[in-house]
Amino acid sequence: MEELTPQSQLRRSNRTRRPNPKYANAAIVEEATEPETFEEASQSPEWVIAMKEEIDALQQNQTWDLLPKPRDVKPISCKWVFKIKRRLDGSIERYKARLVPRGFSQQYGLDYDETFSPVAKLRTVRILLALAANKDGNL
Repeated sequence: MEELTPQSQLRRSNRTRRPNPKYANAAIVEEATEPETFEEASQSPEWVIAMKEEIDALQQNQTWDLLPKPRDVKPISCKWVFKIKRRLDGSIERYKARLVPRGFSQQYGLDYDETFSPVAKLRTVRILLALAANKDGNL
């Protein structure tokens, strides 16, 4: 005959369980949506402020020069892109608006090579500085 052994009790942890803060407020996420058009955004004071900040930043950084339009040239149009930046808990950190060019309207061979946006990577700048320092050159 087999001996019956009493079943052992499962050990339970005595620690107090807390919800993960990363997911704690997932149900409380603010229901703000990003506008699809400029007309929608212009109705909201938050988006108007975001657009004003973008224009101010473009002017402060001297991104462009305003010139009279040449007679036979069609300018590249722009579009507003709207994005809501959120914190880890899902609450709204800020409203971000970007003014971007619509480059798809350019035609190769006509005005395609006229647009130039120089961007230097930090790695490239460091290499140039290191070469100049190594060769006792001037920058």
